[in-house]
Amino acid sequence: MWQILKTASILTIFAILGGGLVAFSYQSTIEQIKINEREALLRTLTALVPKNTYDNDLFTDTKEIESELGVDNNLTIHLARKAGQPVAAILIPTAPDGYNGRINMLVAVNYAGILLGVRVTSHQETPGLGDKIDLRKSNWIRGFKGYSLLNPTDNGWKVKRDGGIFDQFTGATITPRAVVKTVHKTLSFYWKFRDKIFEPK
Repeated sequence: MWQILKTASILTIFAILGGGLVAFSYQSTIEQIKINEREALLRTLTALVPKNTYDNDLFTDTKEIESELGVDNNLTIHLARKAGQPVAAILIPTAPDGYNGRINMLVAVNYAGILLGVRVTSHQETPGLGDKIDLRKSNWIRGFKGYSLLNPTDNGWKVKRDGGIFDQFTGATITPRAVVKTVHKTLSFYWKFRDKIFEPK
């Protein structure tokens, strides 16, 4: 009996110490994780909107607008301005209908409504197939730059298999279809709410 109690006590002590170490590790690294995430986001934002085109803090000059495009119906938008004048908006939409779930993106649009670029920030698409939406896997995502709501027309905002202008992937049509659809919807949202997006806080 004594041996059982002794073993149980030792296990309890190890469990408490282990839990304490995990909590300490988490607390000591959480700030660094936040810093790393901020730096990664900033790198992507400045890759989409050249640094010499704006003079505000792209990271903190943001707006939240209710929209089905965002996570929990809340769309985050980073704003680029120069001398107080609007330059571009980087919207953070989510495609809910990827092959394996949500596809999170950044969609940069200049004030006139022309795409500056699109990047996928996270996804769970199939390696070797749907993951070609990731810039680290292929240049497909760069193909949106320069397009707008009018170029192409609505019918062109589809993958080629559906009669549009955008390439799909061999063996993986669902993923690019979801991205193209969400980018188009994001452009429509931007154009409809542009004045609200850039109105002073």
